[in-house]
Amino acid sequence: MTVHIGMETFDVVVVGLGGLGSAAAWHLAESGLRVLGLDQFALGHDRGASHDTSRILRHSYHRPDYVRLTRAAYDDWDHAERAAGERFVTRTGGLDLCPPGSALPLSDYSVSLDAEGIGYEMFDADGVRERWPQIVIPDGTTALYQERTSIVPAARSTAAFQRLAVAAGAVLSGEEPVTAVRRQRDGVRVTTPRGTYSAGHVVLCTDSWANTLLRPLGWEIPLTVLEEQVTYFEPAEPDRFAPGAFPVWIWLDDPSFYGFPTYGEPTVKAGQDCGGPQASPDTRSGETDPRMLDVLSRFMRERFPASGRPVRSKRCLYTLTPDRDFVLGPVPGADRVLLGLGAAHAFKFAPTFGRLLAGLVRDPALASAEPCAAFRPDRPALTDPAHPVNWMT
Repeated sequence: MTVHIGMETFDVVVVGLGGLGSAAAWHLAESGLRVLGLDQFALGHDRGASHDTSRILRHSYHRPDYVRLTRAAYDDWDHAERAAGERFVTRTGGLDLCPPGSALPLSDYSVSLDAEGIGYEMFDADGVRERWPQIVIPDGTTALYQERTSIVPAARSTAAFQRLAVAAGAVLSGEEPVTAVRRQRDGVRVTTPRGTYSAGHVVLCTDSWANTLLRPLGWEIPLTVLEEQVTYFEPAEPDRFAPGAFPVWIWLDDPSFYGFPTYGEPTVKAGQDCGGPQASPDTRSGETDPRMLDVLSRFMRERFPASGRPVRSKRCLYTLTPDRDFVLGPVPGADRVLLGLGAAHAFKFAPTFGRLLAGLVRDPALASAEPCAAFRPDRPALTDPAHPVNWMT
């Protein structure tokens, strides 16, 4: 629903109401602050990265600090479930598959899990074939299985965060694009075609559109935007791919692929990570890419031959930093403007991002503490033009 506010003052204005921004609006309003949330499109739109059905929630990560953050993510999803009175987390187990000569060493994952005391099982190729005969893999493949890997719903949980925010007192307005964010002596001023709002802080969760509002503040982040594609396949025997019989999986190589068991319908969803063309968020095609569909379909026929024929595809945006780490913290030179950017792997952390951004509004010192310190907007990967690009997670 579109709400006309006119000239008003808020404690915080949240710009961008995808998963991260909606969770931030909820946590901020829950803490007693007066919150306005704005999105340039209708609430629940599919032009960003928080739509469609499913995302992966997992402990398995390549660095111990990320593994620590996943502990918080599971706790925060539990809090969201209790607050919303809905179930969001569907446990499936997760399998990281590492073929011979992989570009992503599986040891990075096992060492990180070991450092945080999280259990897992290791399998060789024969062990994978025996436990999951749906998977065809080459000899020499190794695999890591983590039993707590789960699916969380993207569009449904984003809508729940928005309902929770409104119930806590936030005002959310769709189809109201922000045209300017300006520093003031005692806060920030936000301008839209409908009015100007004054706030103590602004939280930007604008993903692919981030630099549009950052540049006038004197800051810019080197971002690459890709238009990705996921495809749903229809197995002849969907029970073989149901949760409990089949896990979430990630193919750790370059190119990297990932997929899900059946979820809400008798299809399996899969995609290539960072396989799409560069795009502008305002000129994305939204149409099925035949080349990407062919690459993924060939992989699925080779590795998951019983997954069936492709029945539909869906496009989304990946907004990538050079190191593929998050951006979380105050904008240099404009410390009342906070930035939350997920680098195309943050939906699993959505309620955690919301909690952390709300914490930064209340206590700026948290920007120098873990986990925010590692994701600061002025880190070398975002300020050194010569910093190497690595999108593998």
